[in-house]
Amino acid sequence: MKSAQFDYVKVDSVATALALLGEHGDDARILAGGQTLLATLNMRLSEPTLLIDISGIDALRRIEVRGDRLHIGALVTHSSIESSDLVAEHAPMLSAAAPHIAHRAIRNAGTWGGSIAYGDPAAEWPCCLVALDGVVVLQGPQGQRRVGAKDFFRDLYTTDLQPDEIIVSADVPVTSTADWFGFDELARRHGDYAIAGLAIAARFEGSTLTRIRLSFLGLGATPLRAPATEALLEGGQLDDAALASAVVSLKQELNPMADLHNEGGTKLHLATVLVTRLLTAAHHSRMALRA
Repeated sequence: MKSAQFDYVKVDSVATALALLGEHGDDARILAGGQTLLATLNMRLSEPTLLIDISGIDALRRIEVRGDRLHIGALVTHSSIESSDLVAEHAPMLSAAAPHIAHRAIRNAGTWGGSIAYGDPAAEWPCCLVALDGVVVLQGPQGQRRVGAKDFFRDLYTTDLQPDEIIVSADVPVTSTADWFGFDELARRHGDYAIAGLAIAARFEGSTLTRIRLSFLGLGATPLRAPATEALLEGGQLDDAALASAVVSLKQELNPMADLHNEGGTKLHLATVLVTRLLTAAHHSRMALRA
């Protein structure tokens, strides 16, 4: 199937993109890396009359540290995040998650902002942003506004991005020596959509876990946190008893949605496998530091 006819404009500034959005409203779509939008166009799931190509806005391709935050521009590609020394140093969870995104060709073209805007609950970046307490930066006619990731992803493929806004960046706190980050997902084959995935952001004082964020992908309409299990783990050691308690808690707290290929029970089991795997790795990492 081919897409419906549309007009195309490539812009070189955010201001021009916003002006076109304001003029054309719901008939316009933003084109960044195109890895999702072009597929929906060809399937006629999306039929805009105007595509606004923002790929020429160089200001949205920056990765930089500003104070205690790592800022990643909307047009930074998945591959650029994967290979960035700044990301590896200041947000290692993102470095760990990037290789799980589809295949190299898609990572070379797909963008940080595009993935965030689409809000796919099986995507890696939304899950990581929620675990990291990240912030999405939006720009519209009235200027910029910042929205915490946990509030930005509202429902299935639904975000807080308004029709007259574009995502210009998203930022996360820089890591400290007290932090540990982990990411893993389970899929039938590498590059397939994950059946379940987990991003963990943890903070330790010695071997005591003082703060933890568990963010699951592929289990619900948005990235899912597990606050009851987080509270259970905080303030203790990640010993075998704590891991067993976490698994019991997750089974009570999570109620994953089934999809076309996997029942909710399968996803729940895989979620407990992932949390056991990553918490064990976190415990061993902290013990190695003390040795």
